[in-house]
Amino acid sequence: MRSMRIVTVVGARPQFVKAAMVSAAMRRHNAESGDSIVERMIHTGQHYDAKLSQVFFDELSIPPPVANLDVGSGPHGDQTARMLERLEPAMRSEMPDAVVVYGDTNSTLAGAMAAVKLGIPVVHVEAGLRSQNRRMPEEINRVLADRISTLLMCPTAAAVENLHREGIDVGVHRTGDVMYDAARHYAARAAERSRVLSALSLVPDGYVLATVHRAENTDDADRLREIVLGLRASSLPVIWPIHPRTRARLDATRRNGLSPCSEPGNPIGLIEPVSYLDMLELLRHARFVVTDSGGVQKEAYFFGRPCVTLRRETEWVELVAAGWNRLAGGDEGEIAEAMQWAARFDGRDADSGLYGDGHAAERIVEVMHRWWLES
Repeated sequence: MRSMRIVTVVGARPQFVKAAMVSAAMRRHNAESGDSIVERMIHTGQHYDAKLSQVFFDELSIPPPVANLDVGSGPHGDQTARMLERLEPAMRSEMPDAVVVYGDTNSTLAGAMAAVKLGIPVVHVEAGLRSQNRRMPEEINRVLADRISTLLMCPTAAAVENLHREGIDVGVHRTGDVMYDAARHYAARAAERSRVLSALSLVPDGYVLATVHRAENTDDADRLREIVLGLRASSLPVIWPIHPRTRARLDATRRNGLSPCSEPGNPIGLIEPVSYLDMLELLRHARFVVTDSGGVQKEAYFFGRPCVTLRRETEWVELVAAGWNRLAGGDEGEIAEAMQWAARFDGRDADSGLYGDGHAAERIVEVMHRWWLES
């Protein structure tokens, strides 16, 4: 019997986590049903630092990629073009039955475009999300990927509705969120293995976790200054695992007279990027979370932690509607006020099924395999 052949394209740390769950579901499918799904993974190299990339492969038992394209960083157009140039021959050598892409990065768009130009069907995991802000590169990436995908795996009801409004009705499936699968699956392992709280002398509920990496926040010196000033208003220590690009921007800000962490009494502690298991532990025990990351917004909710989002809009609209997320895309005062709200948060029950039941990866594999059998 012929095997279904899949090429998975990844390039950034959230994609590694999502791919780990779907890859594991493929292996379980093969073991339980006897039907063979053969996966080959291509790493674009969008995240090339070992702390942002290799540690995830090691920690999450992700199959090693058959190719690492070593694209690295750069302007969006340049980076996407280099990915396309290198993805096409890599895909030609495999010519799979489908290419799977995740989320909304440049790797997502390049993987989808390279596949469709070769006549290979595209499966978009985390399809249908919309922030309604076309100035965000991620918004353009997800819209275009959805337009050229054959199968659209939607994490939420809102994502399905977004696609319906855009006239996309064929191949749309609500599967649940694989990030929820991952948080459920790896939380116990994180509790057992991670030593990050003791290493940083942190106590549960005694600190704030912050992440900032989006260009709209880091490339605008005035905006970055407002964020730092807002974080400095915290009554609790702020732990900030810092992206290398953000660190470079902060260094420039420091030279202009604003240090995020050197003044007496300043609550901000910058640390190196952490592994996925350490990040889960930091999320699970934070009093609340401040972030501009889409994934971290959800992960905060998975662990019952309120979130302040450093943006004016979010693709995860259901978290705002449910009262777990507050947008703070303005100045230092707005950020500080939102943090006060989060510090007083009442700890309501987070288990409302917004993101499925923890079996999204299995559904994705089932949908792909059924589609392949019927094709």
